[in-house]
Amino acid sequence: MKITVANPIYDSVFKFMMEDERIARTVLSALLKKEVLTVEMRRHEHPNVTRDNLSMFRIDFAAKVRESDGSERLILIELQKTWLNTETLRFRRYLAAQYNAEENMLKEEEQRCYAMPMVAVYLLGHRVGDIEEPVVYVNHKAFDYDGREVANCDTDPFINSLTHDSIIVQIPLLHGKINNRLDKVLSVFDQTLVADKNQHVINLDGKLYEDDPDMMHLLHRLGLATMNADLRQEMNDEDEYFSAIEDRDTLLMEAKAKLSDLDAQLSDANAQLSDANAQIRSMAQAMYHNGVSLEVIAQSMNCRIDDLKALLGLS
Repeated sequence: MKITVANPIYDSVFKFMMEDERIARTVLSALLKKEVLTVEMRRHEHPNVTRDNLSMFRIDFAAKVRESDGSERLILIELQKTWLNTETLRFRRYLAAQYNAEENMLKEEEQRCYAMPMVAVYLLGHRVGDIEEPVVYVNHKAFDYDGREVANCDTDPFINSLTHDSIIVQIPLLHGKINNRLDKVLSVFDQTLVADKNQHVINLDGKLYEDDPDMMHLLHRLGLATMNADLRQEMNDEDEYFSAIEDRDTLLMEAKAKLSDLDAQLSDANAQLSDANAQIRSMAQAMYHNGVSLEVIAQSMNCRIDDLKALLGLS
């Protein structure tokens, strides 16, 4: 059974999908490999398709998760998605802003404040270097001088205020293989399943999800997105926006290539001119040392006496 759903690589569709609290818990639980008990969506940022500056799509979540020992804790999840290569500095600036945000502080006894433990999730529409794994977990750990791991640091509010874990998803490396829960959730982003004539939709095998109520709920939501006229228009706008960026980047690359060619030609011309000057200087020096007068040499070279003297190094 084939199921056709909207492609969540588009910011508009992704936002529509994640605004559903049940879906947000499903996606985040799979990414964190922990049960997300409750989740609250905070601010989000969407690219303005009428402006010529790229902005990543971002959503903040405050989530209560259950740890492996059964305890519960509140964490902040910074989910950032982009389908173009993006400078890491833009990610760092956004994280810095969240570290400083008053709403992300937890107050304890004696009026002490700590930043809420944070997990940064990056859904990337491009690859990261030569890393072949589609999902990479970067977890902070604490060690003593001898390299031994220090216990209980992962629960200390001071340490958790200063460090954070990261989850990096390389969407181009999702190739339809479902080996675990996260693979199943991320399969809706698999761009190898995009319809041949319409990149706005993805064709999925419904049999892979029919025994999973949470995933069927997610697919139903993405199915609704295909029938939403406003979302379809926003996808078209995103296509036009990123197409314009790609066209601009292509022109810039072509201009840089032409400039590089001109620089190479200019360098060759300068080298040839330098060789010619050396030959002229050598000829003039030979004539001068053989007793030919400066006037005759200047006349034969069609130059002024002063220029000839400068060429020969005469005062």
